[in-house]
Amino acid sequence: MGAGQESVKPAGPRVVMVVNRDAFFLSHRLPLARGAREAGMEVIIVAGETGDGRVIENEGFRFIPLPITRDSLNPFVEARTVWFLVRLYRRLQPTLLHHSTVKPLVYGSVAARLSCRAAAVVNTISGLGYAFTSNHRTARMLRPALRRLWRAALSHPRSRTIFQNPDDRDDFVRMQLVRPERTVLIRGSGVDCDVFRPAPEPEGIPVVILPARMLWDKGVAEFVEAARLLRTAGIVARFVLIGSPDVRNREAIPESQLDAWSQEGVVEWWGHRTDMPSVLAGAAVVVLPTYGEGLPKVLLEAAAAGRPVVTTAVRGCREVVTSGVNGLLVPPRDGRALADAIGSLIKSPELRRTLGEGGRRRAEQEFAEELVVKQTLAVYRQLLDRWRVAA
Repeated sequence: MGAGQESVKPAGPRVVMVVNRDAFFLSHRLPLARGAREAGMEVIIVAGETGDGRVIENEGFRFIPLPITRDSLNPFVEARTVWFLVRLYRRLQPTLLHHSTVKPLVYGSVAARLSCRAAAVVNTISGLGYAFTSNHRTARMLRPALRRLWRAALSHPRSRTIFQNPDDRDDFVRMQLVRPERTVLIRGSGVDCDVFRPAPEPEGIPVVILPARMLWDKGVAEFVEAARLLRTAGIVARFVLIGSPDVRNREAIPESQLDAWSQEGVVEWWGHRTDMPSVLAGAAVVVLPTYGEGLPKVLLEAAAAGRPVVTTAVRGCREVVTSGVNGLLVPPRDGRALADAIGSLIKSPELRRTLGEGGRRRAEQEFAEELVVKQTLAVYRQLLDRWRVAA
């Protein structure tokens, strides 16, 4: 259904989920959409189209392509997205809007104020984003304007803002971007513990993987440095990068650099993989030396798969990994410390097994998909109950 088509309001609540990409919806919001539908809500998905719209429709959801660019700063291009959402919301007249990722959140919240003020609004913040985590000149220039936009977006009177870690929530409250009583802490998007299951570690040379988008701020350079140090020290292992560069991101690592590392033999680069349960089953150690996250889903998947994790002691990662319980924490931007932690796991199959078992327990008890869906639907119901009273 396009933005210009009329739509009859259903008997049950109409929930419109808006994200930047259809692929993101499938990887992070599909279980929630299913849960909302099972709870009697009509769910409509609005997302930038990258080729997965048909998959969403095959799941039984109405899909509406969103004209959005991830890297544009052109005000006329951005205004087109806002105006599209204004017209769309006027026609759909949603009961509740759920915005995820930065541009849909900011633009969608503005559009909600202009077109459907009675709708409840849920905004999920999965990290501070490029403008607040990068020291690049462009990022520093963007911060003042982005603060004003965040403040306007998160001040909707019928809204709740979901944060995935307490550090992000504390920062937004401290900067007076959101009122504390309108915030909720739900740790991540959850993990399917039936899909990601423990498997015996393969025999042979241990495989150490870094599964992430190939961005500098994921700590890829530190991983390569650690691999060099461990090889020099005579530690035998395979070091594998898994993911694509995401060329529209300013932190993207050029493919030429990834190829050069591969040709050097210090690491292998496998590119993007869609079979992550199999990839994790073939790994001995999962590494994510990131500089900062909301709450990385790949760490939840590694925990559910019973694999020990080495990651940085930064926001988001600290929510998933407790050092000595289900992994090891190291300082960010420190290749030597990263090498020492990885090396200790390569040398000790028993430590890998103990930490892997700890990760599985945490995944089941704290991060299982059904728990996150239940918590998020509780936010929906709270707002919908208030909306009905106000109506």
